[in-house]
Amino acid sequence: MADPHRIVIVGTGLAGAAAAGALRERGYDGELLLFGEQRYRPYELPALSKGILLGEAEDPDWVHDESFYAEHDIDLRLKTRIGSLRLAEEPVVEGDGAVHPYNRLLLATGSTPRGLGVPGADLANVRRLRRLDDARWLRGELTEGKNVVIAGAGWIGCEVAAAARKHGANVTVVDPLPLPLHRVLGDTIGEVFRSMHAAEGVDLRLGTGVAEFTGADGRVTGVRLDDGAEVPADLVLVAVGARPRTELAQEAGLALSADGGVDVDAELRTSAPDVYAAGDIAAHLHPRYGARIRVEHWANAKDQGTHVAGNLAGGAEPYTASPYFFSDQYDLGMELRGRADPFSDELVVRGDLAAREFIAFWLRDGAVTAALNVNMWDDGDALSALVDARAKVEPARLVDAELAGLVG
Repeated sequence: MADPHRIVIVGTGLAGAAAAGALRERGYDGELLLFGEQRYRPYELPALSKGILLGEAEDPDWVHDESFYAEHDIDLRLKTRIGSLRLAEEPVVEGDGAVHPYNRLLLATGSTPRGLGVPGADLANVRRLRRLDDARWLRGELTEGKNVVIAGAGWIGCEVAAAARKHGANVTVVDPLPLPLHRVLGDTIGEVFRSMHAAEGVDLRLGTGVAEFTGADGRVTGVRLDDGAEVPADLVLVAVGARPRTELAQEAGLALSADGGVDVDAELRTSAPDVYAAGDIAAHLHPRYGARIRVEHWANAKDQGTHVAGNLAGGAEPYTASPYFFSDQYDLGMELRGRADPFSDELVVRGDLAAREFIAFWLRDGAVTAALNVNMWDDGDALSALVDARAKVEPARLVDAELAGLVG
């Protein structure tokens, strides 16, 4: 495959911007166009539900300095919507009809928050969190005594609940599952997060869902739950997951996965040979897991974007990194590495769950599939090595032995 002289990237989130920067750092000197609908230059998302909401930051972490794009001859087109792809002719077409040919194309269009299809979803102050302006607005609304209802006890819902309680808001979290983060962490570790939020004064309405948002004069005033209860609300945050933005890929005829992502091979190439995908939309045939996985976290977007740059420039290297995620809630900091099934994998805990200082391991057939460290920071490298190697370790040694010594 000939080296490309023109690469187009659609998506100015972390994956797209990381790819653009890595291409220049690798010495690619062809034309490089980066298109995105946002009005801000590329930024990272974690601060939106962490530092900005906590009042510790006004701005997110920008992927690059403002001058970086011009200095590196990256044609950054903000507030630009790509309306279609023409794969046979290899151009991308802007919404206004402008055509941009390419030799290689990266789709990094990210995801958008899901809504709730219940009555009242269009009332004012029923909001979602995805963009910088969302976070800045929400921070101004999280004030002393305000009634805040959060639909969803996943990562975003839990982090927003922690920020809202810091500012003195009255917080109710609603989720049909029995525990926060239940799908990811299971029963035992989910209970750690439930008890923490309850101790911080969050009203947890678990095992029930939202039936209706009620309001007056076009503005939300309450939430009616499936169990018949009603909760007052000055503000509702819907945090029920995200949907990959695959409209361009679907209309162009690219293969999609069962969960709606874009099928990519081990090298992040789609079903069209000169088109790649990275970040939230990429349903990646992961060499380590022997299956397609799609990860909607910061590290995956950053690392896939950086990695795919080499393949866009002519390489053919598989992406093999393990999933990684971090969260901060109240005084709890945590990192999660790997990919577990908490309902079938064996759980091994090192440390003290009640003190919220522990490491949780999940094992499948005796091999470490994932590791979660909570308020324990000395063994990150060892945890990564154990997860990456799918190391087979006796459970008792994970509890008592020096972890670095278990790495083969």
